[in-house]
Amino acid sequence: MDEQSTDWRRQFAEEARAGRPDLALLCLLVGTEADPALGQDGIDAAQIELDRLAGALPFGVTGADAWAGALGELLGARSGFKGGEADYQRLESSLLHEVLRRGRGLPILLSVVWIEVARRAGAPVYGVALPGHFVVGFGDPSGRPEDQVLADPFAGGRLLTGDDAGALVAGATGAPFDPAMLAPAGPLEIVLRILNNIRAWAAARPERTDVQLWAVELSLLLPSHPARLRYEHAELLVERGDFMRGAVEMEEYAEVVAAVEPGTAETIRGRARSARAMLN
Repeated sequence: MDEQSTDWRRQFAEEARAGRPDLALLCLLVGTEADPALGQDGIDAAQIELDRLAGALPFGVTGADAWAGALGELLGARSGFKGGEADYQRLESSLLHEVLRRGRGLPILLSVVWIEVARRAGAPVYGVALPGHFVVGFGDPSGRPEDQVLADPFAGGRLLTGDDAGALVAGATGAPFDPAMLAPAGPLEIVLRILNNIRAWAAARPERTDVQLWAVELSLLLPSHPARLRYEHAELLVERGDFMRGAVEMEEYAEVVAAVEPGTAETIRGRARSARAMLN
């Protein structure tokens, strides 16, 4: 890893632990891993573009319905931000600077654009991490349900009823809808989900273990992350030929799980021994 990449990761880790993490900045720092040429100039340009879009919203907007309509008109109708099935096949669909450039992306990245533009303009906006399909909400999430408005940036800003949200969840996962799914998603939850999407994209492409590796390593820099990511990281190291470091991390993970899953721990120790044997 070069010195510049290390600096970006250090900034990512520091921002993730800030009192109020900057969602846009975290997403753009993810972009530096995929596109080393992005640099500070690219990060600044993306932030300026978000500012520009926020400045294009009309003055005097009040009420959740009006905000949702204003964002839909600006970002969906006029600026053409939306998504389609083909966008799930592109890494660029998970990178904020590319989504701003192309106007295309996954539901969660398009929602980040909406959230960041709306937030800059003073809108009461928040992310909603529906299983399988991220959307945005306007209004007070702790208030009356009838005072909240949901919009789907992937569909250009289509407004959603509760039944629509349930249909999205059922279509994506087959699971029943639960109103608790409408709870606001914080910046770190959003970033972890973005990194999960990148990991899944790379895992389906065996030639892109490089992408899977940096997505796991960024996830591990977040204050809260699934413990099993440590084992995934170790497996990737072994797969990429770093047998010693992978074996050490497998053994460390085995110690963590030994108390509750001794059988799993022993299996992992066996894989660590196999990795060490590759050095001979």
